[in-house]
Amino acid sequence: MIRILVVEDERPISQLIRLSLTKAGYNVVCAYDGNEAANILENEVFDLLLLDVMLPEISGFELMEYIKPTGTPVIFITAKNSLQDRVKGLKMGAEDYIVKPFEIMELLARIEVVLRRYQKTEEILKVGDLTIDLRSLQVHRGESLVELTKKEWDLMLLFVQNPNTALYRETIYERVWGGEYPVGSRVVDLHIQRLRKKIGWEDKLATVSGVGYRLEA
Repeated sequence: MIRILVVEDERPISQLIRLSLTKAGYNVVCAYDGNEAANILENEVFDLLLLDVMLPEISGFELMEYIKPTGTPVIFITAKNSLQDRVKGLKMGAEDYIVKPFEIMELLARIEVVLRRYQKTEEILKVGDLTIDLRSLQVHRGESLVELTKKEWDLMLLFVQNPNTALYRETIYERVWGGEYPVGSRVVDLHIQRLRKKIGWEDKLATVSGVGYRLEA
């Protein structure tokens, strides 16, 4: 399982990130200041760090000097949104720089990009009786291969990566089709109906009235 260290001194933000990443299938450890993070890193190995810049004891920029030799990818998460700070963070070796406030969906997407870049993503996913092979882009239900279109594949992965989370139709359309959701469109609903039947998610992929859909995991 992918392990992520979240270094954030604002506990409500830290716990929101931890909860969201845990739901997405990551193993998450939290540290609340730079010293605590440094101590954890001496004894444990992580696949990714989410690092605040303004931390007690040791700042995120200072901690980055300690992390860099390990080769562990870092995404800065901070309220410091000046161009100078962003450039500094990226020049220090961070893979990305996210400014608060941010949407959890955006954070998850950026995490996925960095993990793919470092080839740290899980290659085989198990969801109920489904086996999802991210290398071959194949899905098996039990022993049977399930033929999915590209949009159906993208839809399935979106829900797998956001279990127990109600996703608005607008969000689904934006992530899978790109662009703004056409008012009155049934394209999301029709694709969901076909996906349910193909992979046996009639009971798992629930309709959330007035919102969209949620994968009951």
